Amino acid sequence: MKTGTVIKVSGPLVVAEGMREANMFDVVRVSEKHLIGEIIEMHGENASIQVYEETSGLGPGEEVVSLGMPMSVELGPGLISTIYDGIQRPLEKLYEVSGTNIQRGVEVDSLNREKKWKFEPVKNIGDEVVAGDIIGAVQETAVVSCKIMVPYGVSGKIKEIFMGDFTVEETVCIITNEKGEDVPLTMMQKWPVRKERPYKEKQSPDSLLVTGQRVIDTFFPITKGGVAAIPGPFGSGKTVTQHQLAKWADADIVVYIGCGERGNEMTDVLNEFPELKDPRTGESLMQRTVLIANTSDMPVAAREASIYTGITIAEFFRDMGYSVALMADSTSRWAEALREMSGRLEEMPGEEGYPAYLGSRLAQFYERAGRVICLGNEGRMGTLTAIGAVSPPGGDTSEPVSQATLRIVKVFWGLDASLAYKRHFPAINWLTSYSLYQDKVDDWSERNVDENFAKQRQEAMKLLQTEAELQEIVQLVGVDSLSHSDRLILETSRSIREDFLHQNSFHEVDTYTSLHKQYRMLRLILEFYRIAGEAIAQGVSIIKISKMSVIERIGRAKYVEEENVDKAYDEIEKDIQTEVDDLIKKGAEEL
Repeated sequence: MKTGTVIKVSGPLVVAEGMREANMFDVVRVSEKHLIGEIIEMHGENASIQVYEETSGLGPGEEVVSLGMPMSVELGPGLISTIYDGIQRPLEKLYEVSGTNIQRGVEVDSLNREKKWKFEPVKNIGDEVVAGDIIGAVQETAVVSCKIMVPYGVSGKIKEIFMGDFTVEETVCIITNEKGEDVPLTMMQKWPVRKERPYKEKQSPDSLLVTGQRVIDTFFPITKGGVAAIPGPFGSGKTVTQHQLAKWADADIVVYIGCGERGNEMTDVLNEFPELKDPRTGESLMQRTVLIANTSDMPVAAREASIYTGITIAEFFRDMGYSVALMADSTSRWAEALREMSGRLEEMPGEEGYPAYLGSRLAQFYERAGRVICLGNEGRMGTLTAIGAVSPPGGDTSEPVSQATLRIVKVFWGLDASLAYKRHFPAINWLTSYSLYQDKVDDWSERNVDENFAKQRQEAMKLLQTEAELQEIVQLVGVDSLSHSDRLILETSRSIREDFLHQNSFHEVDTYTSLHKQYRMLRLILEFYRIAGEAIAQGVSIIKISKMSVIERIGRAKYVEEENVDKAYDEIEKDIQTEVDDLIKKGAEEL
């Protein structure tokens, strides 16, 4: 144990002398209250410590004890469906120990030490194993099997392997390494949060992460193993969009980090997720979710740690071969915590007071996402998709956090306050958003959905862009000045916006749309555009076309249940043709 003495207290920053033997990022305990902290700077024998708990009442002369190890998380059975704070303390346990207001210096184990888990081995005595190999499994919840892996740095021959009920600290396997030493393995591993978990090889992400949100899957897709940012002003729907993605994304495991968000928003998540029925399994959504709650009223330094805690847990499940989706809400609050600590360290400020290393810290976080071949002989493939919300002050995306994030991520879902106020959900602006995974997803969707999927999307996007140009003319000289074909573009674009891009997250059918239904919906709208265009060419007026009764049926098509899509949409397409043919016939008779 290396001990020192407090010489300065500045909010969450504590400076201690006599810490020459301690190392950067060592975990320390401050004063007799045992406040948990982490060394973030060394000057000779003085250590600057960021304390993850309230420091009021702390003064010079108090003892600081270094634990001689970096800030680490405990990984093993028991993570799923648990709600942690920013430094991986389970909130339910903290409530049992200290009540509704968390007391300072409370020490609780991240993983339950008493609960017994049924360990089922998949390897036998005498098998050669290397780091990352799966030696057994524990059925953690009804839908998640926690794979027990050989820890990093261990390899050799299995001397003994046991079957039965064990706690996370009991030995389940003994490996004889190359030196002839026996290494006991438990179901629990520890890993430093600031260090990326190793893998064999990182590969290019090429398969779509299906979210069921039409504007995302069709227009601005993200791949499994991709990175995305959702910037938007206050009230534009960042949190709600992330909730939708957490509920519906095609991921095996969801890690949701509420980093510095309002307490009431986090309460909604904590109340809602256990009651939500997982569409993939029929079980509660919490059966495959890990929640990290670090609200805005919790100590600011723990906010900085919560992001790393979350992504390390996500990497652990990725290493098992799962597809993991990580939601960070929001990275702006995390950057604010960095700014506060940087200011207290008296570092040279960068743009808008953020530290000069803001960009590199953001990059370190997002670069931990990806599609990888995991360690071990099995050649498992795991993916970790990171989706970060950014809350720029006043919605100004030219500020440093948004700009640093956009330089790293490949998908930008730009939320628009004016769309949100019109109750357009998701309020993703189709003219400012983009996805750099588009080409890869187009290849994937042509193989897995329909060969015309990409072509349709391009046609719809072109119509929306043309509509934006035409709206400028309309505002100047009115809609009557446009030709019939241009007015048809406005009518079709309105349908794309209101019927396709707008989605009702509270409607049991419309909240999620399969890729096949997305393809058929867009085809329906574009089929109307094509057939109506032919009618206009034959002299039918846009006024008559816009009064067709089938237009209302196109608008209601989103509420058709998945199993009835093909039949219902085929009928509507036929009716479009029939009604247009009738208009052409009547026009000819009038002539």
